[in-house]
Amino acid sequence: MKTYKIAAFAALLLSSPFLSVASDDLAKEEQKVQSIITMPININQASIEQLVLLKGVGKKKARAIINYREANGKFYSADDLSNVKGISDKTVEANRTIIAL
Repeated sequence: MKTYKIAAFAALLLSSPFLSVASDDLAKEEQKVQSIITMPININQASIEQLVLLKGVGKKKARAIINYREANGKFYSADDLSNVKGISDKTVEANRTIIAL
C-alpha cells in the first residue's frame, strides 16, 4: 500500500502544471539563446564575449582575433579570419552565415 501511495504521488507530481510551465520557460530561454547565436557577429567590432558565440571559438581564439584585428586592421572578408592563428578554414565555413563585417 505504501508503494502504491508513493507511485501515485510521483505520478501526480510529474503531471503537475508547474512542470509544463517550467518546460515552457525552458523552451523560451532556449529560443532566445538560438536567436542570439544566429544574430550576425561583426568580427571587426565584436568583443571577446561576442566572438566566443562563434562555433569553435573559445576565449583564447577570441583574444587572438582581437589581437590580429588590432595589429592588422579590419577584416575585409570572412575568409580573412583564417589568417588568425588557430582559426581554420573549417571554422570560418561553420560560421560564415553569422559573420558580419
